Amino acid sequence: MDNIVGIIFENKDRLEYFSTNNLNLKKNINVIVETENGLRFGKVATPLHPIDTTKLKNKLNKVIRVATKNDYNNYINNKKEEKKAFNKCQQLIKKNNLDMRLIECYYTFNKDQLIFKFVSENRVDFRDLAKELANIYHTRIELRQIGVRDKAKEIGGIGTCGQKLCCSRFLNEFDSVTIAMAKNQNLALNPNKINGVCGRLLCCLKYENECYSELRKNCPKVGQTVQTENGEGKVISIDVLQKKYKIETPTGIIEEQVNGSH
Repeated sequence: MDNIVGIIFENKDRLEYFSTNNLNLKKNINVIVETENGLRFGKVATPLHPIDTTKLKNKLNKVIRVATKNDYNNYINNKKEEKKAFNKCQQLIKKNNLDMRLIECYYTFNKDQLIFKFVSENRVDFRDLAKELANIYHTRIELRQIGVRDKAKEIGGIGTCGQKLCCSRFLNEFDSVTIAMAKNQNLALNPNKINGVCGRLLCCLKYENECYSELRKNCPKVGQTVQTENGEGKVISIDVLQKKYKIETPTGIIEEQVNGSH
């Protein structure tokens, strides 16, 4: 067993979980953690949770230490430098006439890497831009092209449900979402209803799809001909959650059946 804790970065809502590394951590404490890109400054956002880490798919990164006052000052200085780097990169993008929109820029805590995230409809040759940035900042430069779903994840927002976007709060990976899932849940195929703020299908269509698929088992499809007490009829509508469907007979009689009742 190991204790894990949820960490947030840059005052965002998204939680990332780390091993406490046997440190006694409390909510709202600033910490230094290790990530795939190097050290980062974050804040503890949850209580400690004991968990069997051997059952996790991926190895958790660790909290390195509780942040000191000097760490905090370095973090604030990094934020100031990031704003300047963001503006400078935008100037260079315009100068080089590159088809890219800069979304975010941040340093790793020890400034050994400067990461820029951008969106673009096309593939961008940013090699010259990377060289210019490296000559200016004398550190490793990473230019990372992200999709519209990743953009929503980075920026955040409010979904049609009235809550903050799932991707900006807790989703670690984007699952494949298909139009068949919307059809499976009897949703109107209106883009304004089934698309998220990113313009892609709502991630939450995946959440209940398995349940709907289970409820649909042995349930006839709309348009299917079934036998009733009044003869054959055609299924005209289905209430998946109630496990009921309506049938219209050739004589115009509308019957309601419970799935599995005939």
